[in-house]
Amino acid sequence: MSPMTLALSRRTLLKACAAGAASLSMPGLMLPARAAGVREFSLRAAPGRARLVPEPHGETPAWCYNETVPGPEIRVRQGERLRITVENGLAEETTVHWHGLRVPNAMDGVPHLNQPPIAPGGTFVYEFDAVDAGTFWYHPHQRSFEQVGRGLYGPLIVEEPEPPKVDRELVWVLDDWRLTKSAEISNDFGNGHDMSHNGRIGNTVTINGRVPDARPVRSGERIRLRLINAANARIFSLDFQGHTPTVIALDGQPVTPHAPMGGLVVLGPAMRADIILDMMGEPGSRVSVIDRFYRDLEYRLVDLAYGETAFRDTMPDWPIVLPANPLREPNVAAALRHEVIFNGGMMGGMVMAEMGGSMGEGTSRGMGGGMMRGMMGMMHGNGIWFVNGKAAEGHVLDPMLTLERDGSHVIAMTNATAWHHPIHLHGHSFRVISRNGEPTPHREWQDTVLMAPREKVEIAFVADNPGDWMFHCHILEHQAGGMMGVIRVA
Repeated sequence: MSPMTLALSRRTLLKACAAGAASLSMPGLMLPARAAGVREFSLRAAPGRARLVPEPHGETPAWCYNETVPGPEIRVRQGERLRITVENGLAEETTVHWHGLRVPNAMDGVPHLNQPPIAPGGTFVYEFDAVDAGTFWYHPHQRSFEQVGRGLYGPLIVEEPEPPKVDRELVWVLDDWRLTKSAEISNDFGNGHDMSHNGRIGNTVTINGRVPDARPVRSGERIRLRLINAANARIFSLDFQGHTPTVIALDGQPVTPHAPMGGLVVLGPAMRADIILDMMGEPGSRVSVIDRFYRDLEYRLVDLAYGETAFRDTMPDWPIVLPANPLREPNVAAALRHEVIFNGGMMGGMVMAEMGGSMGEGTSRGMGGGMMRGMMGMMHGNGIWFVNGKAAEGHVLDPMLTLERDGSHVIAMTNATAWHHPIHLHGHSFRVISRNGEPTPHREWQDTVLMAPREKVEIAFVADNPGDWMFHCHILEHQAGGMMGVIRVA
């Protein structure tokens, strides 16, 4: 039996507001040519059922978009305009955030900050241009630790005008679930242990809403695999044993094609990766994809099962470089620098004390070791997690940073905690320019960057999308516990 199932076997004013907001443009953003017309979609969030695990277990009560988990794939071409009507069939408020898409601020889906939350029985119309091609996804930003954890999410794919040639394209939405022995979702959302440690780690992993069977492949075919991590907290580190994936995009943004470090595709919560897989195995063979992130807890995610006959004898030599999206390149040398320290959580005081003496005093805004030591006695708020010594309470916050519009900015981030954090900035993509003082080899464009405990990461971007934007950890229990702030672009 698969380790994924081991635990189971063992133990409308709103419409008017939206219509007005949808007419807002994003001055400063570089836009591709717009295709004619508007692509219309509808999403309904409501309780439903999903067959997450195979028989003899029954269907699992879940929260669904359009009665499915994941929700329906939204697929458009770069430059097209989307109009998405969201209906709330839940007994509580909700919103939809279009993760990774550079949308106007009023369309970003953060309750109270960007829009009124959608009341039960209400609707909201989102309208925006698909500025960037890539792999994105959608999910609520209202009580997201539970709404996402119950199944509210779906893929959003923006195709390039001329996609690279492949034999097949696959989309894998990865998630894990904390299920009871009767295959029901455990109701212990937001408990103190999850909040203060590494978040809500489940006991059952799914691909596209089901514990996966073997996936058929053919010797000699080239596959573009779009990976989306929709889990609340689980980090994946995928080993395609005997196959070397080539990364062509991260978080929807093209990168210089390269093999991942150590051959492992690492995805923190909310992160995406587009990879090219050349299927070079023997006909009739079987290859396991292993998740190796958590030490001594490796498990087989899925098998790739080769057909008995080869599709082709040699691998194709087709170009795989993706066209660049219309992002403005930051001037790192002239950029304004800002310091951000993430702290708190279990063993947070120990890590703060450990790092406080090693960070130095001379940073541009008085941060570093002096601030580290100062924050130890000056935590603000009732949260568990803190950004620059302050825990968020709700989504409407005084800005932690105000960035000059259209200016280049570098944010130097320090993870002064004992846990990993995938840090997400709304409304922008950024280059990851250094880790622990060393330049990154590919300077990836991302919207969510995974920080290891005690790690320092620098990101750079042009703040060209005006408004108040969320900046938070995408381990959703950490966000709910206070690791969230607002960055104002003005």
